[in-house]
Amino acid sequence: MYYVIQVTSGMESKIEERIAVLIEKELYGRCFHPIRHVRKKIRGEWKELHEKLLPGYIFITSENVRELYLRLRDIPALTKILGKDGEQFIPLPEHEVEWLERLTGSQGQNTEVQISEVSVSKEDAITILSGPLKDMEGRVKKIDLHRRIAKVEVDFMNRKTVIHLGIEIVGKKREQTKENRQRI
Repeated sequence: MYYVIQVTSGMESKIEERIAVLIEKELYGRCFHPIRHVRKKIRGEWKELHEKLLPGYIFITSENVRELYLRLRDIPALTKILGKDGEQFIPLPEHEVEWLERLTGSQGQNTEVQISEVSVSKEDAITILSGPLKDMEGRVKKIDLHRRIAKVEVDFMNRKTVIHLGIEIVGKKREQTKENRQRI
């Protein structure tokens, strides 16, 4: 089962390293924070960057969360496991696990959200060709072609959250004007 650990933003990698060193591997499976690939224009040139998808959060899988929680309390800079209801820990709901695994590529060790390829028709209709946004059209709230970002609404910890995912335009069909046809 997936659980969410809230940590100080910017400390995700260090906390994961501490967990790997201080906590027995038998108590947990995966421990990660998803990274998204995006392209940004820096000084006139498109660069591929890697950014945290959900800063301040680490995901961890465990079948023995109570024992894991007792061990996690010894790690500095760790704030809490989210979803604690009294003495009970509530795992991430299945529909939230679904979008997380879809974005990061199932249950493997991959924790990176790749860039999705899109095509734009001459009528400015956008088609998602490949990548993690494929089959998520209903969740896409806005696509910013200029910034190459898709704004996607997901449920995270039982509330609506907008995450930004990278897109790459691989085909843009434009109507040929008489002037453009003469140049060709």
